[in-house]
Amino acid sequence: MNLSLQSRLTLYPLTIRQDKKHYIVEESLSGDFFEMPKICIDAIHLINKGELLATIEQELKNAYPDEDVDLVNFAKQLLEMDLVKKIDGEAIAVKKKDQSPGGFTWISPKVARLFFNKVTTKLFMALICINIIFVIMNPQLFPEYQDLFLFDAMMLNILTYTGITLFLILIHEFGHIVAVRSYDLPAKLDIGNRLFFVVFETDLSPAWKLQPKQRNVLYLAGICFDQLMIFIAFSIKVFLPVGDTIVAGIVGIVILDIVIKAIYQCCFYMKTDLYYLCENMTGCYNLMENGRQFLSKWIPFMKTDLSTETFEEEAKYVRLYAVFYICGVLLTFALFIFYLLPQAFYAYSQTLPELLHPIGNPYFWDAIVFLGQTIVILGLLCYSKWKNRVNNTF
Repeated sequence: MNLSLQSRLTLYPLTIRQDKKHYIVEESLSGDFFEMPKICIDAIHLINKGELLATIEQELKNAYPDEDVDLVNFAKQLLEMDLVKKIDGEAIAVKKKDQSPGGFTWISPKVARLFFNKVTTKLFMALICINIIFVIMNPQLFPEYQDLFLFDAMMLNILTYTGITLFLILIHEFGHIVAVRSYDLPAKLDIGNRLFFVVFETDLSPAWKLQPKQRNVLYLAGICFDQLMIFIAFSIKVFLPVGDTIVAGIVGIVILDIVIKAIYQCCFYMKTDLYYLCENMTGCYNLMENGRQFLSKWIPFMKTDLSTETFEEEAKYVRLYAVFYICGVLLTFALFIFYLLPQAFYAYSQTLPELLHPIGNPYFWDAIVFLGQTIVILGLLCYSKWKNRVNNTF
């Protein structure tokens, strides 16, 4: 289809909201969101008035003499974003993805606001400080990798840890879901992966309908529920006489799991909750992409997205993010060295020799089940990566 300065465009219905630095454009049929500067918003308003691209280009050149205005190129970008419905009255074939209304509507916004309101958000922040004080005053609360191994049978250890970590993941995601519902927005839960871990993910894209300050609550909600759980665990350890009982072991696993996840949240080279919080607070919504582009000057093998653009006022945040990016990579190595590798080495060194036992020996079957659990986890990880690749393709 011929696109020129003599063309007129018809766009799909768009909702435009001003953000910290630029504007958030929502295409309501697909639920997609885009960040655009004011000059693009002015162009969209003129397009919606039915002006020729040539007329719009001239008006924008007069209004923005320092900008390089090219309306044909902008129109092509709108086409790529599937925002154009017609060109010169001729319909554009665009397949919009289905927008399901989302789940968890059974959670009343009024009930959700009991968990997230002006008072409770301050209480959650206070919990973080209290938990830090707990560890400073009781250094023995800080977990060790051996805390994972509560039983002699490795199968029981893994089943116990899997059950506890699954419960804590659901608590974390439930925090996000409740926060989303507190603003009467739909919530979705999906499965994904981070690095080598299979994770549940709450779709937080509805957060773009909110003001930046409100979005912070959605991003921090999971961490807030994590802090509540570890506060309960610390309190049991310090104030109740649990000794060396099973309860103490389970509490130790809870602490170990949440501490590892807290460290993982600081790995800014992945899009964790804290990463999205930083994006939202700085107003730089391509922080990772621009940070990787900045680091690629010194790290040639790093893959970058050349389609992103760093605005002048974002440069200082991108440089600071690059520092946190490197620190996150180092933090991941530390996590592997001090926790994950010792746990894996101990687990497999204790389990693999058990395969030499006769089939009737319970320790033989303990090893078989343990290895089967490993295969299931690897299968889930492969499925998650395959699903992400398919979604990115389409």
